[in-house]
Amino acid sequence: MDRYKKQRIRMVETQIRSRSIRDDRVLKVMEEVPRHLFVDEGLINQAYSDNPLPIGERQTISQPYIVALMTQALELKGMERVLEIGTGSGYQTAILAKLADRVFSIERVAVLASHARKILDRLNCYNVAIRVGDGSYGWKEEAPFDAIITTAAAPQFPQHLVAQLSPGGRMVVPVGGREVQTLYKLTRSTEDPSELKKEDLGGCRFVSLIGESGWKE
Repeated sequence: MDRYKKQRIRMVETQIRSRSIRDDRVLKVMEEVPRHLFVDEGLINQAYSDNPLPIGERQTISQPYIVALMTQALELKGMERVLEIGTGSGYQTAILAKLADRVFSIERVAVLASHARKILDRLNCYNVAIRVGDGSYGWKEEAPFDAIITTAAAPQFPQHLVAQLSPGGRMVVPVGGREVQTLYKLTRSTEDPSELKKEDLGGCRFVSLIGESGWKE
């Protein structure tokens, strides 16, 4: 057992399972993925704490519970193609890589994308493609996607991303102001792809989605 394994198990039991996360695959992966590799060296002692942490470039690694909540909402079974907007540290990306077939992740800050790539390769997450750009446009060449996750807050539902969601697909996105948002799960109808079922997953606070369909700098 590596020195952080007990901390991961404690994190899952006290922060995640206790808050009604019930997807066994999500719980198992969050016990396995080493979150401490994705935080700054000076913050390693807080890697499994119940809060977000700064990763530089005015970005953060999300609170473990929020990662679990968003991941569970995607309802991943293992064969999905997933689009992630906001690679950030790469932690959420690694969780997705263990649960889906392919992950396509977009990060607007090149230094973060490069750093995340190195850690993901170290963890053998070779089913992840990362590119630098405006995530609010999505990744049209690889669309449609079975699931889309946005780890930055938009002022409204990003229509470029909604359009790249497969019929029956799920999208999790924080929407609202620049300080406080609501986390939504959108499910695209299989009968009429223009129809979306919206589910409120609760309040949240994310960094802003910067881009054409997001906020300006």
